[in-house]
Amino acid sequence: MTPGELSRTVLCAVRRAVDEGELSVAVPRRAVVAPPGPGGCGDYATNIALQLARPAGLPPLRVAEILQQHLVRTDGVAGVVVTGPGFINFSLQGAAGSAAVALTREILRAGAAYGHGDALAGQVIDVRIPYDVRAEVVADALVRIVGSQGGRVEVAHGEPVNLRPVPAPDDPALLGPDAARWALLHPAAHDRPRITADHLVQRESNPLFRVRYAHARTRALSRNAAELGFTPEPGHVEVEAAAVAGPQGDDTSRLLAVLADHPRVLARAAAHRTPDSLARHLVTVADAVLAVMPTVLPRGDEKPSAAHRARLALAEAAGAVLAGGLSLLGIDAPQHL
Repeated sequence: MTPGELSRTVLCAVRRAVDEGELSVAVPRRAVVAPPGPGGCGDYATNIALQLARPAGLPPLRVAEILQQHLVRTDGVAGVVVTGPGFINFSLQGAAGSAAVALTREILRAGAAYGHGDALAGQVIDVRIPYDVRAEVVADALVRIVGSQGGRVEVAHGEPVNLRPVPAPDDPALLGPDAARWALLHPAAHDRPRITADHLVQRESNPLFRVRYAHARTRALSRNAAELGFTPEPGHVEVEAAAVAGPQGDDTSRLLAVLADHPRVLARAAAHRTPDSLARHLVTVADAVLAVMPTVLPRGDEKPSAAHRARLALAEAAGAVLAGGLSLLGIDAPQHL
């Protein structure tokens, strides 16, 4: 079961609780599902009970307990545990394999549109900015990010300004279009951006380079695999990775977690008008996929196996997330670097 499927399952549980008179709320458009945070357990968690508590007139814990009774009867769900003030945690059946396969397939099917949704469908967000280059770039990114969630941004200048990021100290155009946009979008709005040549350096110390390099490497892996005669095929990559010496299994689990978290990051960046959170997430994805790349292709006389095909599929999925995220920021995702 993918995070998207689990999200729909949660909404179905809310709808059943409403139909049976246990909850008196409007069924939300979306339930955010993500890897559990500190104090959580299982494979995924949702805060839907906290979201519905106020309109339901009930404590979040009680809402969670009501939904828990509907969710435990769901196919594909091995267990449902309520933690903290009302977080619902899920353990999925065969999560080590089937969830990874389903997630990879979902991303490859959606491509760069993975994580797009309708959380802001029908909403028009009025953004008023000063005449400033950083404000212009942030607003331009928000048009695309909010659009990815079904909303629309209308940008205007002048008072009353409601989006005023700290201006750049120097002209970012000297960095070129991609590095300039990254320099303005990667820092939080309240932080002063650095307009320095560091953004052009092709080293690990440069986050933009790591993101674009990771995407280019995923494309190179696909080309190299084709030359070796094999193609990507989603498989039980976590199980297969357990046979690899070293911490590869942990690296694979980390990559799966950040890919599963991408829809939540996009929805949050749109709702809170924070393209910087998407930029930082792309760095996390890049670092995670770079860690698993050494085992994607066969080594020496090794023949391509199901494990190689599964890891290639996962790498291509990460590449799609990186390409989609960079596109929303208005930055090119290179095929070669």
